Amino acid sequence: METFINIALFSMLAATALSVVRTRSLFAIVALSGVFSLLSALLFITWDAVDVAFTEAAVGAGISTVLMLGTLALTSRAEKTSHKSNIIPLLAVILTGAAMIYGTLDMPNFGSADTPVQTHVGPDYLKRIPEDIDVPNAVTAILASYRGYDTLGETAVVFTAGIGVLMLISGLRRRRRTGVTEKDVDDTKETT
Repeated sequence: METFINIALFSMLAATALSVVRTRSLFAIVALSGVFSLLSALLFITWDAVDVAFTEAAVGAGISTVLMLGTLALTSRAEKTSHKSNIIPLLAVILTGAAMIYGTLDMPNFGSADTPVQTHVGPDYLKRIPEDIDVPNAVTAILASYRGYDTLGETAVVFTAGIGVLMLISGLRRRRRTGVTEKDVDDTKETT
């Protein structure tokens, strides 16, 4: 049953990715990107990586989608047609994909019990969790206790980036509303 769920989620991910490539409406692309992130989060849940799934749902489907929709409010909703050849970007994608596949050839088999992650720190954490914190969920115990500062740092970085983008968007909106352009600001500086 788990294999069927994984195949179904991968199929939906592939269909969503193809839809993103074929669609010309930027609004639809942003919405489909959010769907892609949620499907990825579901896939991570089936692999028992709840922490990664939560991050993907919050950042990929949540914050990124909101920021992209905010950007769309300031730009066009449709992609401009390009008269350039798509050969160079296609070659770049193929080359990058080949390099990524080459980089994974020496990885251990998926789910193998003798991988470094299963033999290095993991067993120590699982042994110490009942004694140190007594939290029943190992992932929550590791993220909230042993890696608490790291998780807090990641959250602070994402929050700071989101606030920065929102400040940039609000500044652009304010300039558009008042009709002030950068040329007007430069002219004012020259006269003073």
